[in-house]
Amino acid sequence: MVQSPPLQGLRVLEFAGLAPGPFAGMLCADFGAHVLRVDRAHPSAHTDQLPPPTADQLTRRKSSICVNTKTSAGIELLKTIIPTIDILIDPFRPGVLEKMGLGPEEVLMRLNPRLIVARMTGFRRDGKYKDMAGHDINYIAVSGVLSMLGRHHEKPYPPGNIVGDFAGGGAMCFLGIVLALLHRERNGLGQVVEANMVDGSAFMATMPRFATKLPVWGGERGTNQLDGGCPFYDTYETKDGGYMAVGALEPQFFAALLKGMGIEESAIGGNRMDKGTWKKQAEMYTAKFKEKTRAEWEKIFDGTDACCTPVITQRELEKDGFDQRPVVTLKSSPSLAMADSDLEDRPVAEGQGIGITGNGWESKGMSPSDGGEEILSIWMGWVKGRHYEVKDGALEFVERGSRPKL
Repeated sequence: MVQSPPLQGLRVLEFAGLAPGPFAGMLCADFGAHVLRVDRAHPSAHTDQLPPPTADQLTRRKSSICVNTKTSAGIELLKTIIPTIDILIDPFRPGVLEKMGLGPEEVLMRLNPRLIVARMTGFRRDGKYKDMAGHDINYIAVSGVLSMLGRHHEKPYPPGNIVGDFAGGGAMCFLGIVLALLHRERNGLGQVVEANMVDGSAFMATMPRFATKLPVWGGERGTNQLDGGCPFYDTYETKDGGYMAVGALEPQFFAALLKGMGIEESAIGGNRMDKGTWKKQAEMYTAKFKEKTRAEWEKIFDGTDACCTPVITQRELEKDGFDQRPVVTLKSSPSLAMADSDLEDRPVAEGQGIGITGNGWESKGMSPSDGGEEILSIWMGWVKGRHYEVKDGALEFVERGSRPKL
């Protein structure tokens, strides 16, 4: 019997940001939490003509309110909400939340001892870069990860913002939230979760870091078995401009690869593991893959153990109807679904519920103030004009005396 998603009913207040913070919030929403984003004031917020969506695309199942955190009435509104929520996501640089008058230990957790405050920064809060601006490339640079990525004799190559913002940032922040929730079940108390992309991305590179002490990754960047230096663990262009990915590390898989390419092992000029043969192997495989189209190579290698697969683009996957699925499958309490389909026939691996428009391939973003007043009505029982009002494109608290002052 399928039960509700594991975070069903939890309330999350997410301060607007980009990439890692919203990603952690989206993971909370996917697993059932109600996520309310706090946006900056906008002239048309909370009107019949909503502002255009922000640059944040990670808005699945979220709602928004606009609050001017530079006014006492705006901060008062947030303080009044705090006792009713479970998780607060802080995406700001160190000190910003404190300047608002919302320091975690000083204010927030005194208002709500069960609150989990998830703080997401790029650099370490106590490191030499803590007061500097940065982006994914900077965080993975000082973590040591960027130095490992790229071809030999070429500059380090940043892998988009996947390693820092998302793997080492948002996903690690979400892990911290889940661990804090587990601990709260035991002692009834919340806590501050501090995540940063330097430590997060460094942790993601634990195995490569250990491997630098071993032959498998002990050479210079781009000369090792898993970083593009090894000819049987690399990508190759095909006749039609496509690419095939080769990962034939084990002997039996390597034998299947050579069989599919029609190459005798004796032709590589020695032991395949000998780096002295790698240049010749790379030249042979480069020439061989250029002889056929990607589709022709797929036909040869599909169903084999050659560890040789096509490099499929995102556009191809979308066009072919590849289904986007939750990050993990919980058999008894799966997350919410990302795609519309017949609810009775949907496999547990695809999540549950009616799904959302776009089937996981696009996001229309979210306009500031979209749906937020409805959430305040559900969470707080608030009515506009009695409990809050709209002033200069933001909500302000108007009911006084309902909460003890700190």
